[in-house]
Amino acid sequence: MSVHGWPGRALTAALALALLTVAAPAHAAPSDPGGKLAPDLRAQLASGRTTTFWAVLRDRADLGPARRAAGKERSARVYSASMGIAERSQRGLRAMLKARKASFTPYWIANTVRVTGDADLAAAVAARPEVSRVLADKTVPLPKLSPAATLPGVRDGTQTLEWNLDRIRVPRVWDEFGDRGEGIVVATVDTGVQWDHPALAAAYRGRAADGTVNHDYNWFDPTGVCTDGVPCDNAGHGSHTTGTMVGLDGDHAYGVAPGAKWIAAKGCESNSCSTASLLAAGQWIVAPTDRAGNNPRPDLAPDVVNNSWGGWGFDPWYGQIVDAWVAAGIFPAFSNGNAGPGCATAGSPGNYTAAYASGAYDSAGLVASFSSRGSGQDGSVKPNISAPGVDVVSSIPGGYASYSGTSMASPHTAGTVALLWSAVPALRRDVAATRQVLDVTAGDADDTSCGGTPADNNVYGEGRLDAYAAVSGARQPSGTLAGTVTSDGAPAAGATVEISGPVNRQSTTGADGAYRLALLPEGSYRITVTKYGFRTASGTVEVKAGDTTRFDIALEAAPTATVSGTITGSQGPIADATVSLTGTPATARTDAYGRFHLTAPVGRYELTVTPSGGCDAVQTRTVDLTADTTLDIRLATRWDAYGYFCTRTTGGYVEGTERVDPPAPDDSAVEVPLPFPVWFYGRYQPRAWVSTNGQIAFDTGVDTAYNNVAIPDPLPPNNVISAFWDDLYVDEEAGIYTATVGDRFVVEWRNVRFYADTTQRISISVEIARDGTIATHYRGLQGVLASGGSATIGIENADGTDGLQFSNGTSPVTEGSGVTFRPPSVPVGRR
Repeated sequence: MSVHGWPGRALTAALALALLTVAAPAHAAPSDPGGKLAPDLRAQLASGRTTTFWAVLRDRADLGPARRAAGKERSARVYSASMGIAERSQRGLRAMLKARKASFTPYWIANTVRVTGDADLAAAVAARPEVSRVLADKTVPLPKLSPAATLPGVRDGTQTLEWNLDRIRVPRVWDEFGDRGEGIVVATVDTGVQWDHPALAAAYRGRAADGTVNHDYNWFDPTGVCTDGVPCDNAGHGSHTTGTMVGLDGDHAYGVAPGAKWIAAKGCESNSCSTASLLAAGQWIVAPTDRAGNNPRPDLAPDVVNNSWGGWGFDPWYGQIVDAWVAAGIFPAFSNGNAGPGCATAGSPGNYTAAYASGAYDSAGLVASFSSRGSGQDGSVKPNISAPGVDVVSSIPGGYASYSGTSMASPHTAGTVALLWSAVPALRRDVAATRQVLDVTAGDADDTSCGGTPADNNVYGEGRLDAYAAVSGARQPSGTLAGTVTSDGAPAAGATVEISGPVNRQSTTGADGAYRLALLPEGSYRITVTKYGFRTASGTVEVKAGDTTRFDIALEAAPTATVSGTITGSQGPIADATVSLTGTPATARTDAYGRFHLTAPVGRYELTVTPSGGCDAVQTRTVDLTADTTLDIRLATRWDAYGYFCTRTTGGYVEGTERVDPPAPDDSAVEVPLPFPVWFYGRYQPRAWVSTNGQIAFDTGVDTAYNNVAIPDPLPPNNVISAFWDDLYVDEEAGIYTATVGDRFVVEWRNVRFYADTTQRISISVEIARDGTIATHYRGLQGVLASGGSATIGIENADGTDGLQFSNGTSPVTEGSGVTFRPPSVPVGRR
């Protein structure tokens, strides 16, 4: 079906979940003289099949007037500016697509057009001057939820509430300030909501005081999953997160702000969310429509939007939507991801600088093992804050359940914003000032294991959410300090502005060089401005309660020098290694010949070389950068404590011959007979299990965890070969096979797909020799995930205290490549 209008109910045909990429005959690569086609899209189009892709237009809406507007006028201006630029810039592309009778859907929120067609059509779209990029379609996973232990409710006066609400002190907000979020509207982009649930029905904005119900402007389903335009939730995730924001059943509270109203957009089909549905939901948040997607009403936009979804790693694709929300004065609450406990595991869009992301902690106040860590975009601290996210009881269709995840944490933050904006109307729609309130009133939690400071780190963020401290602090008399930082008359974005005085605060300048520090007690402050590549500037300023004091600063550039050289390892030049100067943002990637080039302010630095996965060790050298310097470095071979080392290999892929069926296609394992005991970390292993998620475990079975982490790690699974540890799915087109070839035992995962993206597949072969040598091989790579960008590859001992990691969250795997792990020795006579 061709769709030529703005998306409404017609998006029922837009599900990307049904697209499966399978082996196909080779075709010529699509024409792309401008280099606009994304590599993964080029690979899809080369198969000769029709596929869905996204044309991203060059022009962007000017959201400056919206940011300067007041109240709900901000949403109207975002809608007007975005719709106007989309209508003008898309006109020629849409005419061409109509002429070709192509199926397409335009979007104004990010100035994009969704197109279905072949390589010729994609090339024609890419050739147009108004198109900047052409991207492959994708799906974004929802974090897998598993029922958690249910903790007893807490009694507070006449009301029963859950431990998580007691921990962030919301009863004191309700009782002392009479504030339950009244007058504020929260929204959710999720799997939907059971609108008539006992804990949610009264707070639904679509329910009038007389009990009549109108779903227009209060519910939107671009997925087409729910019937008759009536809100539904086919996964339970959205009802749970909504309940944590507003849930109240009789005298039992489940929600942070039970006096607020809720609305919802179903951006997720079920356990994953299509790009089309998330974009449609994103623009509906700015300008809600009737259920058919018509007659937009920006004046009915919500105040807060919760997003308990996201992908792994950094991907800027949803950035324009988040920017539009912020320009409209809509607070963007996001979960930070469930890929912990490793560092650099924060997921997009939560790891965007513009998003406010929540990590998770448990009833003891300790960070959850699964909670993703930062840093985020441009080195920003992620998560921004941490909130209860373990054993959280809330509403699900037909009842209640206890779940764990950062999905559960983010609604606590969203609900707290509702309390803040209800209690302090001057804060409403002021996203920057609200972020500062949440930041400065959070309870500090010291964990610098992933970088940062005791007060602001990449594990807890600014600390543990405290709703009472936030609301009570925002109600106190205070002033504001604001200004602009420039260099040579131009805005200096990303400068750090620190103040010390009655309180100590910190802010970062935006793209326009502006900063703003609100809620400052009256008094004298010392202000210091720093930015990499510039000399430090400082001054003194007086802040008065009820006033905004301006203080502008001009920065002077610092002198610089350059360090360059070549990085080599045991197998020659090392490509794609990161070369960085400690304490600075100066980083470079080595090219195919191992060469790098870095420019930094004059000074003494620790230069660190970090291979992007592989068999060479990290190395650090001191460099006195007083003038241009040449520095060549050879990396040593990396060993684990036991003595394993590795080498890269090519070719040698060996197929299995005997099919073994796991108990289930997802998150399960099957025991396989070993033809001989396998030497592994100092002992012979008599038994082995093969997991659907790309692991082989010895002796005692395997923990089928799907959320891979860096290794070694004491948490299960242990005693494993992680051939390609990721969230894999062995569907009817895939299989697990074994074979014995001489003195080698072979395990093969053939054509397995990724749980979160049905379009991506990989085949993995592992050879385990009698002497303990382990060789992995990869082929049939389909999609960017299949290059290892979300997987862990390595080996680990029985208690997780030792291991050799080849890669974690990088992309070292190429067609026909592999890695060989070699033990230091085996007992004489047993080789």
